[in-house]
Amino acid sequence: MPEWSDLTPNEGHIVRDCPDNDLVTDAISFFTHDGDDLVPTPLACSMWSDDQLHGVAVSGALARAAEQRLAATGRTDLRPARWVVDLFRAARMQPCTFETTVVRESSRICLVDVTLTQGDVRVARASATFLKPSTTAPGAVWQPDDRPSPPPLEVAPESDEPRVPFLRSSSPWSQNFTEHQNADRKASWSSAIPVVPDEPLSPFQAVAAAADGASMVTNWGSNGVEYINTDIALTLARTPVGVEIGLLATDRVEHDGIASGTTAVFDRAGALGTVTVAALANARRTVDMGGVEYSDDGQRRATRV
Repeated sequence: MPEWSDLTPNEGHIVRDCPDNDLVTDAISFFTHDGDDLVPTPLACSMWSDDQLHGVAVSGALARAAEQRLAATGRTDLRPARWVVDLFRAARMQPCTFETTVVRESSRICLVDVTLTQGDVRVARASATFLKPSTTAPGAVWQPDDRPSPPPLEVAPESDEPRVPFLRSSSPWSQNFTEHQNADRKASWSSAIPVVPDEPLSPFQAVAAAADGASMVTNWGSNGVEYINTDIALTLARTPVGVEIGLLATDRVEHDGIASGTTAVFDRAGALGTVTVAALANARRTVDMGGVEYSDDGQRRATRV
């Protein structure tokens, strides 16, 4: 979950005062550049630990590396259809190095693997499948009639600027996290934060980053988030329109501290695909989402001592 305490209403920028009292505005992002490496900013810090990157930032950065490798092949006829991330070691608030490999390329597919390394330690890996679109087959096939939808425009006006996520449970859509700390089915709606400040966020990076939120949507209960996901598995039938992404919990199964959660993924144009996450019970380090409050200008404060 991104930290919003530094986010102000200045259209997705961090505003800070310099010693000489001149106001300086920096575009917000999860990382900054250090040569080919990426260095985390405070917005990439997890609520699990002060020295841990959250999965939203990690997945977004891995997707950026995969997308860049695809671009290097010159394949503009393919689009992302599958994105799988293994979060097998806690990524720290340290410089990140990305290595990419084209595993397979043919006329209709390109498979790209990405590894995230910090120092000499591998902390995460991802695999992207890019497919070539064609025409819909003529036969009739079942699909559900009910599809998820975004919050009403009067609640969440269209915006590509980063802002506090909107949530829905048994309580209606709002940005008040305390209202949604319950055991009910949840949905989220968010505008993605750029991976780096000097590049426009692509729709694929946005949905790959947002996909990590499936863990919160499926594992957030009455005590907070007591499970931490070890992976992300996203499938897409189409590329998102813009960077606003929604998630709706559709299934959850848990036995002996291991949980499997599934969400539908959608944007303002309709359904996109699904995300599944596997998660481990982590109650000793529960993230109490009901213990924080976010204002409309993005300021975060503790509501419990």
